[in-house]
Amino acid sequence: MSVYKHDYRAYSGRITPAWARVGVLVRYGLAEAWSSKITIGLGLASMIPFIIFLIQIYLANNPATRLLVSRNNLRFLDVDAEYFLRALEAQCWFALPLMSWVAPRLITYDLADSALPILLSHPISRFGYVLGKFVAAFASLASVTVLPCLVLFVYQCYCAPPGWTMANLSIAFGIVAGTTIWITLLSMVGLAFSSWVKWRTLATGVIFAAVLVPAGVGGIVTAVLRTRWGMLLNLPFMMTQLWQRLLGVPEMVRTARDWSLPSAAILVMLIASCLVCAAMLNARIRGREVVRG
Repeated sequence: MSVYKHDYRAYSGRITPAWARVGVLVRYGLAEAWSSKITIGLGLASMIPFIIFLIQIYLANNPATRLLVSRNNLRFLDVDAEYFLRALEAQCWFALPLMSWVAPRLITYDLADSALPILLSHPISRFGYVLGKFVAAFASLASVTVLPCLVLFVYQCYCAPPGWTMANLSIAFGIVAGTTIWITLLSMVGLAFSSWVKWRTLATGVIFAAVLVPAGVGGIVTAVLRTRWGMLLNLPFMMTQLWQRLLGVPEMVRTARDWSLPSAAILVMLIASCLVCAAMLNARIRGREVVRG
């Protein structure tokens, strides 16, 4: 039958709900992010400290091991808030190289191949597009941060004497809050800078620089001006202090006296960083096409 003889009419079938359309972007985003062998390798590498901490919990709750270890070294086997802080830091810093590699795969390809106008021509908004990419990045980072740390906590609850769980339940809330703040910030930074750099390899380096270069500048400002407020540019330092307070770990005397930052100032700086990233995405994610005459 010839094309002109077809009768075209509007689609009258079942329409997918608006909230479910984002799930399509999430599904394909996760598939794209984890289709790389480098992503899988980074994910497996992040499990190395998790396995080490898991073995340490087993040894700490093994009576035979505690008898073999001298009394002066029993502190090494203590599973407390400081132990979970070390585990949290190890897993969270593994998330930085993972995000530096994953974020460009989520958004840079769409911009480099001029696919964004096509995607936004479908029944999905700019906010829905960014939300889908954000959820994919957030889920990827959660698999190497909050999930391993919570598994360690649950295993310790299983091995520990009765009463340990209720006495240390605040540690679990600190783990969830600390990792959520960190991977939310990393996801925003990764997507924002990836949207402005079309070359994937360069975008990976830019994401690293966005985290590490301000930290160096903050250290210089602190040393030259002799003020602690320069550390507000040092993201690793701010997150370490925030994690300590969320898990209830006492700060070192030197840090508490000289460089300690108020929790409110840290949260304001983190929120401001997320807002800047949101503004960068808003300026870049637009469904337009340049027509050359």
